[in-house]
Amino acid sequence: MPQKFILLVEDNPDDEALTLRALKKNKVANSVVVVRDGVVAELAAPGTAAADGLEEVDAAGLHAFPAFFDPHVHLRTPGQEHKEDIETGTRSAAAGGYCGVLAMANTDPPVSTPADVEALLAAARASASVRAGFLATATHAMAGEELTEMASLRGAGAVGFSDDGLPIRNALVLRRALQYQRLCGGTIALHEEDAELSGAGVMHEGAISAALGLDGIPSISESTMIARDAAIAGYEGGRIHVQHLSCAASVEAVRAAKAAGVQITCEASPHHLCLTDEEVRSLDPRRFKMNPPLRGEGDRQALIDGLIDGTIDCIATDHAPHAAEEKEVPFEQAAMGVTGLETAFAALHTHLGLPGRVELGLLVDRLSGGAAPFGVERSSLTPGSEANIALCDLSAEWTVGEEGYESRSSNSWCEGEELTGRVLMTLAGGQVAYRLRSFSMGVAA
Repeated sequence: MPQKFILLVEDNPDDEALTLRALKKNKVANSVVVVRDGVVAELAAPGTAAADGLEEVDAAGLHAFPAFFDPHVHLRTPGQEHKEDIETGTRSAAAGGYCGVLAMANTDPPVSTPADVEALLAAARASASVRAGFLATATHAMAGEELTEMASLRGAGAVGFSDDGLPIRNALVLRRALQYQRLCGGTIALHEEDAELSGAGVMHEGAISAALGLDGIPSISESTMIARDAAIAGYEGGRIHVQHLSCAASVEAVRAAKAAGVQITCEASPHHLCLTDEEVRSLDPRRFKMNPPLRGEGDRQALIDGLIDGTIDCIATDHAPHAAEEKEVPFEQAAMGVTGLETAFAALHTHLGLPGRVELGLLVDRLSGGAAPFGVERSSLTPGSEANIALCDLSAEWTVGEEGYESRSSNSWCEGEELTGRVLMTLAGGQVAYRLRSFSMGVAA
């Protein structure tokens, strides 16, 4: 279990230092973690005095975790900044305890050239609260026909490749992408969906879609594509990352591929781990319309089991901001997607942690685990590690949206819900990236 800390922080961006005094059951533990110059510097002896000039943040009873990493967000830059941009999106990430995110390439226009990647990285250096990496499209214009110049995109700084929002329908195109990958590196992240099977579906195909009279998206639309792409990756010796698993059959497909030695990783999103298609009875597209859709309780439990046994490597929010006019329409017409960066930890702690379904340590591990599939170093509190820390109050109760959002959009899937557990402060790269307004120096929220 994570240790509890008293947090002492020097509010000086040029020489920031952080001392974490570990407490366990109200007794001083056997070490003090000292962070200087943005790095966890040492484990000092109990009772080590705080360095001069540090201002104390009383964090007794709170928990400090390695900060989280989200490999799947939509920052909407370029072209859709009215929904989100790098500044607001990374501020939202910091508010959720994240020290880094990877942004998808399905922007307007899509991120398909080295110049696109370079421009985004420059913008992130200027305005991001936490580190932002960028994926480029796997195919030109996300049309699924002609591969992008993957080597040049990697040279420009693209972390990986994805046509997220659309599948790579043509198996031969995916095979060639995996062959190209062997030369240039970079993970290929896949939106797994058979468009012919999905058709005009707007929610999970099942009893509830039938009762509501809405076109459904069958779970086999996802699971059959995963099985196909895993087979191609195994044949080519390529590396793929499957995005936003939503159903039991998909978990089984990934599990079988891993057992067969395929280089495959995958993610699940908080809303699929916490909700089912029962929510769609409300016909509230702002909160409950997304792709892949919310599915049945059996699917949700299979996802949780996959998270626990390691079949699912990480949790990714698929943070998808939308303008109000895209959501405030009839369910069938509304845009797909919900936001989730600011609520992921609290929602998972509330829905899965407190009921005892998933241990707290495992949740934290999976929230940080999105770094590994893309070759990014994950956060740690061990000496020599960069100071990426999320300070959390596990007992704080708060209502989502009551105080507004750091994100530019408000289509949160848990809008109005009372959650337990909250991020009070986030350090990213040794800097204070976020501090809850009611949590100030010397005062615990």
